[in-house]
Amino acid sequence: MKFRIITLVFSLCALAALTTSVWLSAQEEQDQHSYSYGPKLIEFDAPDAAKVSSPVCAPSCGTFAYANNDLGEIVGYYTDTNVVPHGFLRTAEGHIISFDAPGAGLGADLDEGTVAYSINDLGVIAGEFQDASNVFHGFVRFRNGSFATFEALDAGTGEYQGTLAWDINLEGATAGVYDDESGVAHGFVRSPHGKITPFDPPGSVSTYPCEETCLNSEGAITGSYYDAGNTGHGFVREPDGEITTFDAPGAGTGNYLGTTPASINQEGTITGYSMDANSVIHGFVRTRDGQFTTFNVSTAGTEPNQGTAGFSINLLGTVAGVFVDADNVMHGFSRSPRGTFATFEAPDAGTVATQPFTEGTRPSTNNLQGAVTGWYIDADGLNHGFVWNP
Repeated sequence: MKFRIITLVFSLCALAALTTSVWLSAQEEQDQHSYSYGPKLIEFDAPDAAKVSSPVCAPSCGTFAYANNDLGEIVGYYTDTNVVPHGFLRTAEGHIISFDAPGAGLGADLDEGTVAYSINDLGVIAGEFQDASNVFHGFVRFRNGSFATFEALDAGTGEYQGTLAWDINLEGATAGVYDDESGVAHGFVRSPHGKITPFDPPGSVSTYPCEETCLNSEGAITGSYYDAGNTGHGFVREPDGEITTFDAPGAGTGNYLGTTPASINQEGTITGYSMDANSVIHGFVRTRDGQFTTFNVSTAGTEPNQGTAGFSINLLGTVAGVFVDADNVMHGFSRSPRGTFATFEAPDAGTVATQPFTEGTRPSTNNLQGAVTGWYIDADGLNHGFVWNP
């Protein structure tokens, strides 16, 4: 799918200043607590997924697992042999159901189609689809297989504009981003009854609620925005519409550096990552009262575009994410609330990255049980889904 916003590895969304934030610790327990799991990781592909990559969809060919719920269900998308993206639901038993949103483009070699991003514990799915004119639209898929599609009021109707739904909570509210007719990105929240409210933090020139687990059941939304100087800042939008902006300690400024929240749990705790002035990536956890803990996996690289990123935080405070080593290969980690790390690899993930982020294991979300889903990139550049059980 020709994404309007690239999201596969580090889609730096961003943050602004909350001067009362407290930096608790730059790095926590690491080497003596790091360990690896192997046998509990299950690899999978959608049955009709392409077996080889294609220049039409590369590097986004194959199977992508974006989110899991507490029941063990997983959603994402895959590209078939005709380079048509389709959404999928993988049940807790491992059965995979393919689906297409009404109105999704299905032309061969056009890379349009359907992407499922988020699933709640009632099995309701949110995502986006691209029509035959390359315009994006949001959708909700209900457990019985029916769909509701929707547009933000001011969404543009040109190519690669439109509405992209990225999150759904237990109540059925959704959040995401829309591009207006000028191609400017804005955040939105949609109520379970279909009312859509746009929003932008103060000073934003482009707003990006983050993906998969960035809208909690209370209705709080996190994400990032860029200012006029191309610095990324974080935000949290409360259910009443109040927006607080913040920056992670040590985050760089300008040149699309800054802070990227990636997940918010039911307690209002946020995880994400920042890029410092040298473009090195660092993970963080921010509590509801604005206190920060930053962290790095000890074996993460320290060159530009290497480092550690938190992508998902569950109710217990366990963080799942990725670290990139000195060879630019991605690896998965799970960080306990006490700061200890478990690292893991998909057995068939590539281990020789000629370019950053082209091979390795890329977690996406974790559920209440700590199970992590995501995808890995093999040595041939094809993507495959996985689930890791601690």
